Amino acid sequence: MGKHEGKKGRADAEVYRAYADDSDGHKPKKIDKETYERELVKLQLELVKLQEWVKREGLRVVVVFEGRDAAGKGGVIKRITEALNPRICRVVALPVPTDRESTQWYFQRYVAQLPAAGEIVLFDRSWYNRAVIERVMGWATEEQVREFFRDCPDFERMLKRSGIILVKYWLSISDEEQDRRFQDRINDPMKSWKFSQIDLDGRDRWEEFSRAKDEMFKYTDTKESPWWVVEGDVKKRARLNCIHHLLTQIPYEDILPEPFELPSRKKSEIGYVRPPIDSQTYVPEVY
Repeated sequence: MGKHEGKKGRADAEVYRAYADDSDGHKPKKIDKETYERELVKLQLELVKLQEWVKREGLRVVVVFEGRDAAGKGGVIKRITEALNPRICRVVALPVPTDRESTQWYFQRYVAQLPAAGEIVLFDRSWYNRAVIERVMGWATEEQVREFFRDCPDFERMLKRSGIILVKYWLSISDEEQDRRFQDRINDPMKSWKFSQIDLDGRDRWEEFSRAKDEMFKYTDTKESPWWVVEGDVKKRARLNCIHHLLTQIPYEDILPEPFELPSRKKSEIGYVRPPIDSQTYVPEVY
């Protein structure tokens, strides 16, 4: 597919309509596995094209993912990065700030993670921790939150004026679906690490999170840096919709090299004799 077309880029309108939210307000239907995997491969190929364009043009891209616990941020990020070069596209998921970081300018540790030319940075939670999680859990004072609301729009304007492409996603999820995913995590030993006491405490503050998110949007959903809301109750739809939309936000062209056949390997004039197999220690072939 050639050059990226359209106002914000080349996006397949038919595919987009197929995965858009139901207009009657009902919960979107699930997508069968075959359709999901087919469309995901298409979108991931486009992500590779985007990656090569970002690298060649020296673009700096920041994508912010926010939302409630279990809303699907990690799943979307994983599908974006699966086919990409980790030297170009990296994920930032910062831990709790250290005592030293707690005394710094609030945005300072996030600034250190911003991309250089030819890089894409995906924030799995970001500076918006201050406006929602820290506020609701009582880890930030109201004065700190108000200061954040004053500073954040200016901070993001600075990023964009510097040439950074900033895209912000809020993954939305219903309380019923969040409970279902929490229970799934509790029941599955391979997912239990995803569930914590903080998740449990936050679950009891559903309305407080809603109010905090609404006020955050009031101050930070700006014309220059809007929030894009992703309906997340159906994971596969959310992943396809979010990736599809991201591709429309950064105009790019297909500069992937044409496939070619590998030439014959050159033979060594000296010759090489491989050491005996029993001279090395191999991993047991259990499977």
